[in-house]
Amino acid sequence: MERHQRRLSRGAVGGAGDGSGIMSTETIGVVGFGVIGQRWAAAFAHFGHPVRCHDPDGDAWNRFGMIRAALDADLVALFGAARPGGSITFFTDIATALAGVDHVQESGPENIETKRALLAEIERHVGTEVVIASSSSALHVTQMQADCARPERIVLAHPFNPAHIMPLVEIVGGERTDPALPERMRNFYEAVGKKPVILNREVTGHLALRLMGAMWREAIALVRDGVASAEDVDRAFVYGPGPKWGLQGSFISNSLNAAGIDDFLRKYGATYEAIWADLGDATLDEATRAGVVRSVTPMLEARGLDTLRDERDAGIVDILKAVAAKGAL
Repeated sequence: MERHQRRLSRGAVGGAGDGSGIMSTETIGVVGFGVIGQRWAAAFAHFGHPVRCHDPDGDAWNRFGMIRAALDADLVALFGAARPGGSITFFTDIATALAGVDHVQESGPENIETKRALLAEIERHVGTEVVIASSSSALHVTQMQADCARPERIVLAHPFNPAHIMPLVEIVGGERTDPALPERMRNFYEAVGKKPVILNREVTGHLALRLMGAMWREAIALVRDGVASAEDVDRAFVYGPGPKWGLQGSFISNSLNAAGIDDFLRKYGATYEAIWADLGDATLDEATRAGVVRSVTPMLEARGLDTLRDERDAGIVDILKAVAAKGAL
């Protein structure tokens, strides 16, 4: 019940609550100012935090300037007006960027050697109590924290893209992380409008990517084997489980298709076992990649990548408002 009590009131998408463990005056450092880091910065600033960003590539700030208005507009549409006090500054020197920060969100390249070195470098420029959270999408915290002087304050906090508006943040510690830190970080991210989940142990790909990976492996197998086009596979998900699972998740949604989850498993368990036994085992060999590209490319060319991204972000805002008002989780 405790987790359900954290759920936001109907009609609200997100917001900082009292007693959240993060104060509006806390300064947040963002290391790595690419696609993910830029969107983290916009989200933190929207909730009233001074954000100090670092990237060795000075052009990253110019690229951010080209999209900042659109990111801010998405955040206003989703959460309402920005909280006072938020700001974003950028530095190519990491020591200058991290001077006086209270929390660090690392979003550097997805490479274990780079992560290990970068986290150790960040440690040298922040206070001993500053938590360092990595946005890594698949790496293990235990490996990333190996070279850190204080590995107990290293944690994974993986966002879902587009990170400024997608609510999910996956949180897990490594073998040397303070066991109390993931729950503390749950409060941290809830205070900036996120919907965190905590993993009890490390697994490759965390939660959401593993779920997506399972679905997408079958989607690719269906296209590869000529069962359906990529367009119809996507259409089947969007107009089939997509709306229900988006509102209520798989377990609750399936429970409602019967008289509860036990009844559902008894009635339809054999059907699902038969499907599982028949699922494809796709690999991304050259022939499979070529077939997927042939099937997907016409969908992309019909509207163009930029238009599709704009429509996606605008649509996500509308969908999340519906989830906040009617969703089960």
